[in-house]
Amino acid sequence: MEQSPEWNFAARLCKRLTVASDLIDAAGGESIRGGDLAERIARFAAGLRASGLAAGDAIVLACGQRPLSALAYLATIYAGLVAVPVNERALATSGESLYRKARARAVWSERAMALDWPGDAAPLALAGDLGVAAAGAADPAALDPDALAVLMPTSGSTALARLVEVSHANLTANTEAIIRSQSLGQDERAMLVLPISYSFGASVLHSHLYQGGGVVFDSRFMFPDKVLRAIGEHRCTTFAGVPTAYQLLLERSSLASIPLDPLRRFLQAGGRLGVDQIRKMRACVPHAEFFVMYGQTEATARVTCLPPSRLDEKIGSIGIPLDNIRVRILDEHEKPVATGTTGELWVSGPSICRAYFDEPPHAQVRLRDGWLATGDMAFADADGFLWLAGRKSEFVKMRGIRVGFAEIEARVASVSGVLECAALGVEHAQAGEALALFVVAAPGATELARQIRRVLPVEWLVESIVLVPELPRNPNGKLMRARLADLPGDAQSDASRVSQTATAR
Repeated sequence: MEQSPEWNFAARLCKRLTVASDLIDAAGGESIRGGDLAERIARFAAGLRASGLAAGDAIVLACGQRPLSALAYLATIYAGLVAVPVNERALATSGESLYRKARARAVWSERAMALDWPGDAAPLALAGDLGVAAAGAADPAALDPDALAVLMPTSGSTALARLVEVSHANLTANTEAIIRSQSLGQDERAMLVLPISYSFGASVLHSHLYQGGGVVFDSRFMFPDKVLRAIGEHRCTTFAGVPTAYQLLLERSSLASIPLDPLRRFLQAGGRLGVDQIRKMRACVPHAEFFVMYGQTEATARVTCLPPSRLDEKIGSIGIPLDNIRVRILDEHEKPVATGTTGELWVSGPSICRAYFDEPPHAQVRLRDGWLATGDMAFADADGFLWLAGRKSEFVKMRGIRVGFAEIEARVASVSGVLECAALGVEHAQAGEALALFVVAAPGATELARQIRRVLPVEWLVESIVLVPELPRNPNGKLMRARLADLPGDAQSDASRVSQTATAR
């Protein structure tokens, strides 16, 4: 296929920008307004090229919650380089390993932070808005649609982060499908509290700019009322968040009293948000639609969407596939299962990435013949709506009964006074495995162990219930389950009786 700038995702995005397209820093830093965003992207791309980088070179981007990080990310793609976005807070711990893994040529940092890396890994450090020093704007790189655009790190919630090969065609296909699924108009503006080094955050940036709208960045989410007020001040139509973000809004913000008149939709992905919490969000802001979505980095972000019009009827479901995605549910022999039967969810379509970067064939088993084995267990109902039953690797087997952590955690979270729960399987002499529950309690909550025991089936064995101040999460809000056992906490006084009672019953 002949190379052309028409296949360049960032160039396509720039052509669709309007005079209303902007990148705004709600915390008071630099904002890019008034329709000059496309020019700034082209100038930044020229600066990257002037630094000695050539088409196909990878560059690690230390991304913060600011417009300049988004500008660097889009300009990298526009220039035909390969972006490796890293949360700037994680650069010191994971930046060097990703730099080596991606065989990167440079590291860009808005803040020109010192990188104390060994000599053989020392990158060509680039700082600031390179477009300022460029002689002029660059033309978009000509390439084929399968050319690499991004090496997107996986969340690393269960293992070390891997780099997913995301092509320009992948970005275009998923962005356009997301726009259709959410009925985005040209006057949209997203409030983004997610990092663009996370595929969910990047997809919000892509979809709103591609449709001619804008994005507001806010790094102050630990003070959620400031973010809520910024939504009104900047006329944001979209808010995107993972479950922990919505939990914070419900528990520690003035969500019900701060006017959010411009808001049209909430987007939720990145894990399961409880049914009660979804209902509370809708009650607090009834005029805004609530979109439950499911995705994976290997699918360039979004895979399914639960239409808000079906939310009441199908609450708890992850919805139906986007219009360019196919799904199938397979048993352990990779044979299709019947409707209503749980198996592993596989997905296919133009947004499914081709491979993990620089990994041997035996490590590519999840990506085969255009299909992605998600590792998630699910079933489809009679209407074709999908329901998750937990991760393939996240089950506990008690007395031969196989139960997913997701189901366990949902039941415990339904107890009044439980804010969050995470489960682990631990060895048990008689039953094979039992449960260790790690619970974040609301202030003043009492007798939680007794209440938790009442909501769990008699067959489930509970070895311990430990109260912890918070659950370990990575910068994207994903649970770091492997770190649960190392948490300090207070064992509930009747935790042993929970185990004994469950065993006796």
